[in-house]
Amino acid sequence: MADDKLRLTERLEKKARDEGFAAFGIAPASLAPETSRRLQDWLAGGGHGDMIWMENRAEQRADPQTLWPDVQSIIMLGMSYAPPTDPFALAAEQDRGRISVYAQGKDYHDVVKKALKRVARWLIEQAPGAQVKVFVDTAPVMEKPLAEAADIGWQGKHTNIVSREHGSWLFLGAIYTTLELEPLESGKNRCGSCQKCQDICPTNAFPAPYKLDAKRCISYLTIEHKGPIPLELRKLMGNHIYGCDDCLAVCPWNKFADQAAANKAFLPRAELVSPELADLLALDDNGFRQVFSGSPIKRTGRDRMVRNCLIAAGNSGDPALVEPVEKLLNDDDETVRETAAWALKELASTAS
Repeated sequence: MADDKLRLTERLEKKARDEGFAAFGIAPASLAPETSRRLQDWLAGGGHGDMIWMENRAEQRADPQTLWPDVQSIIMLGMSYAPPTDPFALAAEQDRGRISVYAQGKDYHDVVKKALKRVARWLIEQAPGAQVKVFVDTAPVMEKPLAEAADIGWQGKHTNIVSREHGSWLFLGAIYTTLELEPLESGKNRCGSCQKCQDICPTNAFPAPYKLDAKRCISYLTIEHKGPIPLELRKLMGNHIYGCDDCLAVCPWNKFADQAAANKAFLPRAELVSPELADLLALDDNGFRQVFSGSPIKRTGRDRMVRNCLIAAGNSGDPALVEPVEKLLNDDDETVRETAAWALKELASTAS
């Protein structure tokens, strides 16, 4: 019986790799008690900001068997999106917007979920009677602690998964199953004394190693946060307009990441690699939907994206952006109007 389970796991891993997953592991259907405590402490301290959905289903997030009582094993999978170019390349080009690497290609939700479903269907064919559920960042599943438990990597000081083979560039997916599969040993933390990810954060979003204050995180501010962005954080955002890779990109383990292992679906679209702020500021709703069709950015909506671009414009010191910013002073969206006024003031101060 044990040999049969081992052979099934080996064939399962091969199937997962055939479907484009670069990392594979099996986690137990429970999380260590300290994981639940860390989650509760983080929520109690308000580290999640406006992401109330994390608070509402915290019990299911902390305990996989609360989400699905029948689960016996969790298959954790990672799909690489290692970038072909330096994520810092646009840092000095202030007339351009910086978009997070993960959002420059196809929407990972769609790509990863379709691959997970193919693996799950295969598993059911091999083990009739087994039940499965697949999850990709859309349910109360703590993918990162589970990936660590499955030895895919470890949660670094920036709170994201780090892999010895793939660095910080992994999309995670989970297959919950009623099958009893042998779990792997938990991943070993290899951050050591390094704190590059902490030091580089533009907004000081890490109050301590392994702790993130989402309210100060550029990814949270540009994607999840609704309404005006706090004034004291705007100058610190530079030209980030959607997400931020700084803490990921600086990780020394990325030197081992195999770009050849990256799924081709995540190759960057040319128009999203180095977008001009002036072009993005001119987008209306229809234009926004056309430019970002098939991208995770589409979920953010035009108003939030234009708000982000206005902050980047205000930080640019580029007089050529004054005209496109002025046109937004009468925008239908109140936050866009307020941010446009702020950006004009900043541009004027750098011109004088």
